[in-house]
Amino acid sequence: MLHKSRILFPVILLCFIFSGIAQSYHLPKGKKFHKMKFQLINNLMIIPVEVNGTELSFVLDSGVGTPILFNLADQDSIQLNNVTEITINGLGEGDAINALKSTSNFVRLGDVKNVSQDIYVVMDAGINFSPSLGIPVHGIIGYDLFRDFVVDINYINKSIKFYDPNMYSYKLPKNSREINLSIIGKKAYLDASVMINKTQEIPVKMLMDTGSSDAIWLFEDEQIRLPEKHYDDFLGKGLAGDIYGKRTKIHHLKIADFVLSNAKAAFPDMETFNTIKDFGGRNGSLGGEVFKRFNIVFDYQNRRMILKKNSNFDKLFQYNISGIDLQHAGVRYVSERIANSNGVVYNNEKTYGDVQIVLQGATRLSLVPEIVVSGIRAGSPAHSAGLQEGDVILAVNGKRIHRYKLQEIMHLLNNNKDKRVKVLVERYNNDLLFSFVLKPLFE
Repeated sequence: MLHKSRILFPVILLCFIFSGIAQSYHLPKGKKFHKMKFQLINNLMIIPVEVNGTELSFVLDSGVGTPILFNLADQDSIQLNNVTEITINGLGEGDAINALKSTSNFVRLGDVKNVSQDIYVVMDAGINFSPSLGIPVHGIIGYDLFRDFVVDINYINKSIKFYDPNMYSYKLPKNSREINLSIIGKKAYLDASVMINKTQEIPVKMLMDTGSSDAIWLFEDEQIRLPEKHYDDFLGKGLAGDIYGKRTKIHHLKIADFVLSNAKAAFPDMETFNTIKDFGGRNGSLGGEVFKRFNIVFDYQNRRMILKKNSNFDKLFQYNISGIDLQHAGVRYVSERIANSNGVVYNNEKTYGDVQIVLQGATRLSLVPEIVVSGIRAGSPAHSAGLQEGDVILAVNGKRIHRYKLQEIMHLLNNNKDKRVKVLVERYNNDLLFSFVLKPLFE
């Protein structure tokens, strides 16, 4: 019989707190660093991780204390050692969920290895970030890697170097800044400041959360007040369900002498955090939409980091102007004409389907992801136009969306303010065309 215990997991999007024995990662003797590529999807770093010989994909989260597995339905098998039952409470609107704790697992990221890693496994099939990211994602990994290595992240080249701390040559590149970190409860914090309404610059202590795709979360208090111009929005998922709050824009965020103007910010509903009894004096968190504007060196052992702004620094913060949330929801067949009787190719562009059937040399059937509307913000242009949750997206501005990745479709829907967007959807086996104009949110 499995032994049952109860553990409380405060969660912020993909960020978790755990306790447990120290487990170490290491490089082969004499090797200075290991370099690996990552996918940057919705501001999250997705990296390949091998667990007991099974190749999986994980979000690299600077705050997660123990790796977490979920969404294992697409795996034929995975070995997990020494399993016991646990119960998890987390952020969101739902109840506690059942999970497993597994010990003494072999985890490998290229040359980076850990021969005795604890892993938590969430059994709830509803805890699955893959549909909203558009690729299979099986888990979250983080703190132990940041603890054992100097982690050098290049957001432009989409590469990470895990350095042996004893072999790392500490340099301060030109136009970079060294920032002090505090490490509390397996999480990293930095001191920054925010100006909300062009009045007073407010010092803030912020959680470093690479497992959040958002930009800035702020907790309202006597000094930090929600701006008058804001709207209700879905902010993300916790273990216990969805997280909601207010979306807005602040005058700027300042880290050292780096100033990010007109920064996107969110004020989460504090009821979501009722499982957290002590915030440790923090005022909010910084996520991937801030971090991707820098190339970053994390040095947890020495309580410091290096920030160097990159070519993303001055890019505008991205808002969901249309009000449409999308996700993958299974697959569908699409039919395309590829040649006429004279052999002239009409359309031979690559699709994202893994299965293609050619009929009589002229028609191609491709099995492609089905993209559905997973949510509509009340009062948004898409909502006012009549789009509904569950609509299957077929085309945006005449472009068949099966040729695009999920985040590219979101870009098509939100790219140009004051521009008209036409969306073709399927609803109850009928094709419907909707049209709306993107309007600035805070002007």
